[in-house]
Amino acid sequence: MLEQDVVYVGGGNTASLLAVWRAHGLDAILREALDAGVVLAGVSAGMNCWFEASTTDSFGPTLMPLHDGLGFVTGSACPHYDGDEQRRPLYHRLVAAGFPSGWAADDGTALRYDAMGELVEAVASREGARGYRVERRPDGAAIEQPLPTRYLW
Repeated sequence: MLEQDVVYVGGGNTASLLAVWRAHGLDAILREALDAGVVLAGVSAGMNCWFEASTTDSFGPTLMPLHDGLGFVTGSACPHYDGDEQRRPLYHRLVAAGFPSGWAADDGTALRYDAMGELVEAVASREGARGYRVERRPDGAAIEQPLPTRYLW
């Protein structure tokens, strides 16, 4: 891992991949790789794994929160924000109830972070796709703010 330029994680079961990584010490190696400048990337579960928390279907057909991501990026993640009609309302309910504020990405959207876990930009390969910041307001409701999104044509 430490000799790679990029580590790309595809979709699948977020909870299972995290459990296997932790059982074999890969979580610590991935942290070391990130600190050494290796680019960590992914889609779906491969997005979720880098955050502290996320929304997932890892536990069955019902979407649920996952609270134990790797935490390389502060906050929570919600992939498939526009690709599954239950994602957006669930994420809003979770954040309103105290789930970590975080970042959502429509299908076809990538969120790029620096090595410190700070958002650099949102890019999209599909017209109309975007990224979002979703935060809990002082009154307890969740608010979504679309991110400026650069389209890759």
